[in-house]
Amino acid sequence: MDNEAYAAPNPAIPTHPIVFNEEVCTGCNQCLETCRSDTMVPNPLKGKSPIMIYPDECWYCGSCVERCPRFLEGAITLVFPLTQEVGWKRKETGETYRMGMADPPPPNTTPPVGGWYPKP
Repeated sequence: MDNEAYAAPNPAIPTHPIVFNEEVCTGCNQCLETCRSDTMVPNPLKGKSPIMIYPDECWYCGSCVERCPRFLEGAITLVFPLTQEVGWKRKETGETYRMGMADPPPPNTTPPVGGWYPKP
C-alpha cells in the first residue's frame, strides 16, 4: 500500500444538490465550513471548488449558498429536487409555473374563502 488517503464521491445518484461554477468559485471553502450535514470536503487542488462527497445527505437548507461570498456572481447554486420545487398552474390557460422562472405570472390577489384574517 502507498499509505495515501483520498476521498471519492458516492456513486452517481439522481440528486446533485449543489452546483459550483468553476470559473467563479475561488475555493474559499466557506460553504463546507457552514454545511450542517457535512456533505462536502475541501478540494485537494488549491483554488478549486469543494467536492460534494455525500449528495444524498444534503438537507437543502441553503446555508452553504447563503455563506458564499460570491453567490451573487453565480459561484454556487442550490438545486432542489423536482418534487420539492414550488409550482402552480393557472386554471384559465393550464400554464404551469415554478419558482425562479424568468417571467412568472402576477401574484394572486383574490382573498381566500373566509377572508384574509381569521374572525375573532
